[in-house]
Amino acid sequence: MTFQGQTALITGAGRGLGRALAVALAARGATVIGVARTAAELDAVVAGIRASGGDAHAIVADLHDPEAPARVAAQAAALTGAVDLLIHNASTLGPTPLPLLLDTWPEDFERVLAVNLLAPFRLTRALLGGMALRGQGAVVFISSDAAVEAYPTWGAYGVSKAALDHLARTFAAEHADGPLRFLAVDPGEMNTAMHAAAIPDADPASLQDPADVARRVLALLASEAPAPVRRLAQEVTP
Repeated sequence: MTFQGQTALITGAGRGLGRALAVALAARGATVIGVARTAAELDAVVAGIRASGGDAHAIVADLHDPEAPARVAAQAAALTGAVDLLIHNASTLGPTPLPLLLDTWPEDFERVLAVNLLAPFRLTRALLGGMALRGQGAVVFISSDAAVEAYPTWGAYGVSKAALDHLARTFAAEHADGPLRFLAVDPGEMNTAMHAAAIPDADPASLQDPADVARRVLALLASEAPAPVRRLAQEVTP
């Protein structure tokens, strides 16, 4: 997959890996549509990309709202006419400090699933028809090692990411003979605000730079046919 002249929509683009992916894609010639809840952070990302000569747009949305994905898809169409690459990076841990499952309120569990699983499903469904009609497109789901390892207190987040992995596998299986690509990527531990909220005692020096991870994700996307679920933390850095 090449990125020059493509349009990429990235959720959670205001900070961390989402921001790094937006900057990296714009530098490779893609038009970037960033989605985030916080307008100030998102506007700063867009302004930085434009200052560097790139093309970027902002859509402020809270993906916990079940109506938000349809609105995001409509706004993206109005801005650029098409989306070629969809990256589901937005995610929530739920309340922190992270509670045991027994101490997790059902409403908090439901919110984690709404943001981490249902919003990606809804937004993919809203954009997939256009990709299929054009005969090209890729969807990336940012996963976690919590999808395959059961960590105490990470229950709601881990369940959501395990389901997200299987969502990617199922989409890939249903479109195995077509031009659309689906990929779930576990980026490993990164120096981000979310990681700090989950593990405040972690040494930032031991964590990956989101910019380095973004380059690896794009290299994986540029490859011919990656498996539908990849664990970058378990692979040798190129």
